[in-house]
Amino acid sequence: MKTKKLFKLTFLLIAFMLLGATPTLAQTLNKPTPADNPNFSGNSPWTAACASATFNEYFVNFTWNTPLVDSSNEFILELSDASGSFSNPVELDRKNDKNTSFDFEFDFVLPTDIRGSGYKMRVRSTNPALTSPESDAFSMYYIDYDSPLLISENASGTIPPGGNIEICTGNTVTLAVHNVPNANTYQYNWYKSSTLLAEKSSSIEITQAGIYNVEIDYGSICSGSANTLSNDINISLGTNIGIAINDPAKTALCPGENQDLEANISAQGLTYVWYKDNVAITSPTIDDHIYTVDSSVSGFEGDYQVEISGPGTCLERSLAVTITNSGNFTVTRDNVADMVLLPSQTKTLSVTTTAISPSYQWYKDNAIVTGATNSSLDITDAGVYYVTVSQSGGACAATPMNSETTNVVSPASFELVVDYTTAYTACENTSIVLGVSTINAIAADDTKTDVTTDLINSFTYQWNKGGIAVNGETASSISLTSNTENGDYSLNAVLNTYNENSNTLPVQLLINETVTISSNSNVLCNGTNAIIINTTTDLTGATFEWRKDNIAVNSNNTSLSVSEPGTYKLVVQKNGCPLMSNEIVISPLNDNLVSLDTTESTIVIPEGTTKTITATGGATYQWFNVNNDLLSSTSSVDLTEEGDYILIANVGDCNVTKNITIAYKDVFNVPNLITPNGDGINDLWALPNTYSQDPNINVIIYNSAGKEIYNVSDYQNNWPEATTEFTRQNMVFYYKIKNTAEVLKQGTITVIR
Repeated sequence: MKTKKLFKLTFLLIAFMLLGATPTLAQTLNKPTPADNPNFSGNSPWTAACASATFNEYFVNFTWNTPLVDSSNEFILELSDASGSFSNPVELDRKNDKNTSFDFEFDFVLPTDIRGSGYKMRVRSTNPALTSPESDAFSMYYIDYDSPLLISENASGTIPPGGNIEICTGNTVTLAVHNVPNANTYQYNWYKSSTLLAEKSSSIEITQAGIYNVEIDYGSICSGSANTLSNDINISLGTNIGIAINDPAKTALCPGENQDLEANISAQGLTYVWYKDNVAITSPTIDDHIYTVDSSVSGFEGDYQVEISGPGTCLERSLAVTITNSGNFTVTRDNVADMVLLPSQTKTLSVTTTAISPSYQWYKDNAIVTGATNSSLDITDAGVYYVTVSQSGGACAATPMNSETTNVVSPASFELVVDYTTAYTACENTSIVLGVSTINAIAADDTKTDVTTDLINSFTYQWNKGGIAVNGETASSISLTSNTENGDYSLNAVLNTYNENSNTLPVQLLINETVTISSNSNVLCNGTNAIIINTTTDLTGATFEWRKDNIAVNSNNTSLSVSEPGTYKLVVQKNGCPLMSNEIVISPLNDNLVSLDTTESTIVIPEGTTKTITATGGATYQWFNVNNDLLSSTSSVDLTEEGDYILIANVGDCNVTKNITIAYKDVFNVPNLITPNGDGINDLWALPNTYSQDPNINVIIYNSAGKEIYNVSDYQNNWPEATTEFTRQNMVFYYKIKNTAEVLKQGTITVIR
């Protein structure tokens, strides 16, 4: 199969070449997969993300294939919604230093609003713009509540003694969570006698006996670790004794009438609670089997029930008895609440009513208006008016009801107020609508009455800009959509002999234009030419300033010469508003921008082998030996010979150099015998260069009693020293060769004299 694929690829390449075309191979992005957490030993890749305030660190592995991506590319890890849709993905992590790493890991924290079992991940590259396949679906939950839940009847907060509640057959009880903030934002797992139920809300209506409890639904894997399982409520079923309310003498009451409601069961020592519209209106009281409805109390109308409980009796509530108001009717004012009466003007007030055979009496300033006994009234004077309506027919005759008042004013002048009709910020909005917000009638005593509703359509209008009429703008509002319309606006309004001018509103709209700057480099090289920042915006005749770290730079040039690191931008004034360009960050040259895949300056290799060294972070690379011979012009070089080498990597307009030394690994072992007799042969304990002359290697020698007699780093193969004394023949010493992390070698040294 592999042979067939290779043949097919070879055939395609030959075909492209015969046609004079160059084949283009695209990168392959593989789907991300869970990875273990390198900060914990002995763990394995995660199967579900159960995050919390005390733990929120996850890793995924990502692989991709050649060709290489652009050096400016970024790899972005994205998360779907709970259904697996990427219509509005969430960015979890991005990497801009992995453009030559084909196998690496993203690390991320789970957002605090994540709850679901269908989340997927994918990886996007920015240059080229490619998207990986979607990952498998995973349960992901941020566990922001991890304490046991408490449930009670109707979330009252009162847990019954022993957790027992008895209800009558056919009745229901509602259990609900009462100790979780914003309880309705979670989903739940309700259980009946350890069996999972379908209900997922914070409350449940129960009709069957059983032991009920609940936990927050954090998925099949995360729910257990959250430890939110609630207390138990034991629901048992009792027998109905048939509680009901006896038929009352009247259910439709006139104002001032009372009616007793009486339960059909009494004198049995039971506890009663009376309800109106499903809300308790009495506290639990023994033998309280009668409740009196008082129609003089506002809002007495409604559905009344009684609930009983007691020893040997299940909790039972009666059917409802509906009490209505026979004298209830409506009176509706037909005109506005605040009305203007101009000189020599007559206006009409009127009401509409549902009263049976109504009669009317109008009042002005709380005094009867003689002869005003119709549903409408013509007025010529200012004042406060209302009408009393009486019902002459029906069950409750002569019941009076007052209409709402109408405030009628005769103004000496008007105050006209205009405002921005939506949120407005100078030099941020690109459009705005101005309009009349308030019309106040001002009386002779300077009292103001808002008559906007009554008069807004009665005035004639003219908008002015800078005191000059705006042609065609004669409505109560004006729409401005261009920064060329910037200025100070006011409104003139005329009604009969009244001629009023409004307040003034300044308008400064932002020009719909983008200012863009660019630079020939983003890295400052020591001792080289300055970086130049330019703009495509025409600055001829414009007012502008360059800024470094948001502080103005003393420059009037249309381009900026930069010799210091910082964040630069251009601000151009257009029609009184500042236009901000994009920002360019200029950084100093940092040798760490270019890195090698080895941290050692001296690399020891066995003679005859090859060491490949790879650099990242540069735009171009050149590798040289000590003879200045160019060995490679790519990011990697193969080195086989001892010697010193140099890498020159280009970053922007700068060069970064890295020095490397290749040394052959010694093939001889650590000696265990020396003969310091002064004959120049084997007088010193000489170590291989793997261990000697290295400041990171520590050599320690002990005598036969275990006492340390020699301890040095950067060992120079100079022990024993001339002053070292040996008191007897064939003395044995012990040695350890260590680095900062471990013991590399240990053994004995026999000294023969």
